[in-house]
Amino acid sequence: MMSEDRLTIIGGTVVTEAGSIEKGYIQIEAGKIVSFGKWEEGVQKDGDETITLPPGCWILPGMIDVHIHGADGADTMDASEESLERIARALPREGSTAFLATTMTQAPAAIEQALQVAGAWMEAGVVSGGAECLGIHLEGPFISAKRAGAQPLEHIHPPDVELFRRWQALSGNHIRLVTLAPEEPGGMELIAHLRGTGVIASIGHSDASYVQVVEAIEAGASHITHLFNGMRGFHHRDPGVVGAAWLREELGVEIIPDGIHSSEDSLLLTYKQVGPERLVLITDAMRAKCLHDGTYDLGGQRVTVGGREARLSDGTLAGSILPMHEGALRMQRVAACSWDEIARMTALNAARELGISDRKGSIAVGKDADLAVWGANGEIVLTICRGKVAYRRPASA
Repeated sequence: MMSEDRLTIIGGTVVTEAGSIEKGYIQIEAGKIVSFGKWEEGVQKDGDETITLPPGCWILPGMIDVHIHGADGADTMDASEESLERIARALPREGSTAFLATTMTQAPAAIEQALQVAGAWMEAGVVSGGAECLGIHLEGPFISAKRAGAQPLEHIHPPDVELFRRWQALSGNHIRLVTLAPEEPGGMELIAHLRGTGVIASIGHSDASYVQVVEAIEAGASHITHLFNGMRGFHHRDPGVVGAAWLREELGVEIIPDGIHSSEDSLLLTYKQVGPERLVLITDAMRAKCLHDGTYDLGGQRVTVGGREARLSDGTLAGSILPMHEGALRMQRVAACSWDEIARMTALNAARELGISDRKGSIAVGKDADLAVWGANGEIVLTICRGKVAYRRPASA
C-alpha cells in the first residue's frame, strides 16, 4: 500500500456542507483535510501521491454507522479484539469510515466481557487503514419484553443506573449511546443519568406511549433506535414511539433502509415527515454481512440468512446483512434525495449527535480525512480512513 502522509485526490464532484464542487480536488496531510476546491485552482505539491478518479465520481464524507453488531463473520459480542478489527477492516468496502460497536441483550457477564474488550481495544488504537470505532452502542438489556424482537427475553433487565455506572466504568467510559425502554421502571431515571454524563439516550425496543416518549424527551432522550422495528407503532389515538419520531424535532431517528425492516413506502413516508436533517441511516448488521447465505449465531441464537434477510427460527428479523452504501442508494432512489442529503443522513447527523462534528461528518479543512468515493453506478470506488487508503475497488470488479 502506498504512503499517504500527503495525498491528493483529483476529479469527481466534492460534496460539502456549502454545496457541491464539480471537477474538484481534496488534499490530505497527516490524516487531515488541508485543502479542497475546484481542480483548476489545484495546489498539488512536489512529492504528493495523487489519485485521479474515473469520470462520474462523487466524493462524500465517510459514512458513520452508529448501529452495527458485526460483519465478515465477527460480532461485538464475541468479546474479541480480533473480531472488532475484522469489523473495522470490512466496513470501508461499503464506504463506512467510523462506527459504534453495538452489543445486544445477553447475560451481564457476557455484556461486561464485551464492554471490557471493546474499551481496551479502543484505548490501544491499533487499527490502521480501517474504520474508526467511535465508541459502544449498548442495545439492551434495558428494554421491553413486549418489543424484544431478536433480543433474548431471558436476559432483559430493568433500567438500572447503578448497573450502567458499573458497565460504563468497565468500558473505560466508551459507551456513547444506549437503547432502552423509557416506560420500564427506572427508565426515566436512567435517561436523566445518561444525559447528565453525555451519553445519548435512545428509545428502542419500547412499548412506550406517545405521552411517555414526550416525558422521556423531557428527561433527556434524543434518539430513536431503528424506527418501526421493536416499538409501539402509530395509532390515531396514540401516535406511539413512531408518531413521536415523526413529530418531535428533538429526536434523531435511525432507520434501516434495506427495504425489509421497513418497506420502501415507509422509507419515503419517513423521509418526508422526518427529513434529512434528523434521519440517521444505519445497517443494524450482524456477522453474516459480507458472507454467503447460511446459518449463523446472534447472541447464542440460530439465525438463518437467505437472500437479503436474516431471521430467527420463528421468522423474527435478526438484524440485517445490509451494506451501508446499498441502503443509502435505496433511500436516494426512493426519496429522490440529493447527494448532499445522503451525506447528512449517513455522516453529518450522526457526527453531530455524537458531538464530534468538529472532526468528522463532512468535508472541511481541518477535519479527519474520512472519505467515500462513489462511482457513476453507485459502487464504492475508494475509501479513505483518516488519510489512509482503506479500500480501493479492484479494476476488474
